[in-house]
Amino acid sequence: MTKRKNKGVFTRAGLPVAAGYPVPPSRRPMLVAGGVAALAILGWVLYSHFFGAARWASKGALSSNHAVFGADCGVCHEPGARQVTDQRCASCHEKLTAGLGIFTHATHYVYRSDDFRRVVPRDDEEPCFACHVEHEGLHAEITRVPDQRCRGCHFASFGDDHPQFDFAAEPDGDSSALAFAHVHHVREVMKRLSLDDVERACLACHEPQADGRRFEPISFDRHCDACHLTATTATPGLPLAGVDGATVGVETLEQIVAEGGPGTRWAYFTNPGEFRRRGSVMVKTPVHHLDPWVLENLRRLRRRLYPDAGLADLLRASPDAAPHEGRALYREAIATLEEQVLGLRGRPEPAIQRELARIGELLERLEREVDKPFAPLDESEFLLALERRDESLPAAEAAELEGLVEALTEPCRQCHQVRAATIVRVEKDQRELRRAEFDHRAHVVQAGCLDCHGTIPVAEYLERSGENVPAEVDRAEIHHLPRVERCRECHEPRRASDRCVTCHLFHPDKSHRSDLVLAATEEAR
Repeated sequence: MTKRKNKGVFTRAGLPVAAGYPVPPSRRPMLVAGGVAALAILGWVLYSHFFGAARWASKGALSSNHAVFGADCGVCHEPGARQVTDQRCASCHEKLTAGLGIFTHATHYVYRSDDFRRVVPRDDEEPCFACHVEHEGLHAEITRVPDQRCRGCHFASFGDDHPQFDFAAEPDGDSSALAFAHVHHVREVMKRLSLDDVERACLACHEPQADGRRFEPISFDRHCDACHLTATTATPGLPLAGVDGATVGVETLEQIVAEGGPGTRWAYFTNPGEFRRRGSVMVKTPVHHLDPWVLENLRRLRRRLYPDAGLADLLRASPDAAPHEGRALYREAIATLEEQVLGLRGRPEPAIQRELARIGELLERLEREVDKPFAPLDESEFLLALERRDESLPAAEAAELEGLVEALTEPCRQCHQVRAATIVRVEKDQRELRRAEFDHRAHVVQAGCLDCHGTIPVAEYLERSGENVPAEVDRAEIHHLPRVERCRECHEPRRASDRCVTCHLFHPDKSHRSDLVLAATEEAR
């Protein structure tokens, strides 16, 4: 027997070395098969990406809002890009094609206040998909944005870092347009309506809207007429212009009719019996709210004191409007111009008629512009030179004119303030929260009016029937509204929701969406 030659050992363990080695099979078929499979998968992925034919490539199921798109990824995703662009979102959601779209960041800054000075677009603004995350399942609520998204730009939490409400700041001086005391008026309303419940007296003026969330604007005819400017209200004796050589005075009804200036058609329908003349002095009684004779004479006096008033001369009150009421200035000016145009329609001169036709076209165009829900308007056009008096006017004559302004507006100043020969505009809308929502309907079951509105001690002073309320605790410029601490009593993590979206909305509320129809109609013209 032939002895097999020993090929040796290896390692310290002395493991023998095999006499022969196995030859491994060729790897070429395996590499070819793997390459073909990879190319097939890559081709399928590319086809799915560009043609939306592969549901399995998605991160997850779409929410019910977008489930109708199914596996058609191209509806939202741009070809060759994974992210969703805002333009793709706008193609379905944004219906307003002109000006500021309602779903843009610029509109987020504007829509609560109508103050276009808040438009501060940035290059690093978040895209839509950063807040509205898709592919989280059929029942995902993509409109419920987590607080973390808001905290990237704003404060950390409602409980610790939420700033104090603007209206809760202490009033600085007598800045209100009205002389108004809550306690006095509550007493009078309770007496007149024979009420025992204080809160019912509050609701006599603060009338809830149909949805119960907010209140109707204050109206003189509904809320003030019963007590103010009664049939016996009269002006003091006012000197007549042009009588006994007087250069400063009011104009009579007959003088206004004879001059026939623009915007004086009301004079043809005013009762002459409301005026009593005694020599060179005239008294008007009664004095109506927005009395046209008073306003016309006040306008004439203002033109002498402030000849460069500009567009403010078209307004019945001062141009001191809050940003959200800026459109009211334009509408009031348009109404004044339309009244003036109407008064000149009877003039037969061809030149006047041609000019009136041109002005009519301009007014119609301006009305359409004002009615656009997000068209920026420049309210500063009304703020021209009302603080700059005519420097060429002699001091004695200016003092005489200002004295006549005070006498003419004496019945008005029982409630209103007058500055620069102009009645200061009153903010009729009682809504103070411009960047947040507050639903009275949801809160009234938890608390009464005075449980939250306790800045002015109404209930305390009602018990002291014979005591006058100090002006420092009850005057018009004091907002009778709660501070943020009152809200925190209920809105905290273990009780009522304290999430950002509980009160704040990014996009305009649904009531603005009806404006889109008007905008679409306008674009079609």
